[in-house]
Amino acid sequence: MRAKKSYGQHFLVNESLSQSIVDSALEYKDKYPILEIGPGQGVLTKYLHENKAVFKSVEADIDMVEFLVNNFESIEEHIIHSDILRLNLSEVFDKNELVLFGNYPYNISSQIVFLMIKYKEYIPVMIGMFQKEVAERIIAKPGNKQYGILSVLTQAYYTGKITHRIKPGSFNPPPKVDSAVLKLERKSKIDLGCNESLFKTVVKMTFNHRRKMMRNTLKSIVKDEEILKMKIFTKRPEQLSVEQFVDLTNILNFNDFVDRH
Repeated sequence: MRAKKSYGQHFLVNESLSQSIVDSALEYKDKYPILEIGPGQGVLTKYLHENKAVFKSVEADIDMVEFLVNNFESIEEHIIHSDILRLNLSEVFDKNELVLFGNYPYNISSQIVFLMIKYKEYIPVMIGMFQKEVAERIIAKPGNKQYGILSVLTQAYYTGKITHRIKPGSFNPPPKVDSAVLKLERKSKIDLGCNESLFKTVVKMTFNHRRKMMRNTLKSIVKDEEILKMKIFTKRPEQLSVEQFVDLTNILNFNDFVDRH
């Protein structure tokens, strides 16, 4: 069964590594069901199955679905043939919380993170395989060149760490980049204390011009120029922490200086 480039498939073939990654998810098996994304040939799935975890595996490639059903006994009830980005994650386990898990297709890995954020109320833990650079970007700190939209929006709700660093030889076919397994745990408080829609708009708008000071980027939507004289507007977005982005959002929202039209 060949990997398909269109699905971003790189099959993990290192068995000891596979078991170690699954073990990190099984730590939660008595508390949460597990939703695996992209099971492929089942190298991670089989350990979930063997350990009698409550799980579902979402696979978009019908050939892989058939492979799993033909090669693993009683696996069919665990398989969801669907595009993960079109799935309502709140309904998979009847509105129960879950662990988001898997060797993610690299071509949609960032979209999976944004999906996690959308369904954050249902996802206390995420353990996933990423391109190393993407994993590092997600947990990057202010002042780091990798710090950006993905960093701020994820860290607003989750704390994270890299648990495994993996070379291309552990996959078939080997990707052209190193990989990393990232573990994210939801913060105890996920209410940011600001207008979250505006927060996301400000983060995205400012990082789209990351080398500009905030006052230059935001002046087109700020009605009163006096507000732009505040110190926070002299900074570039890569210098602001999540908390400072929340403060900035509240400044804009409270004073009603934003033209929402």
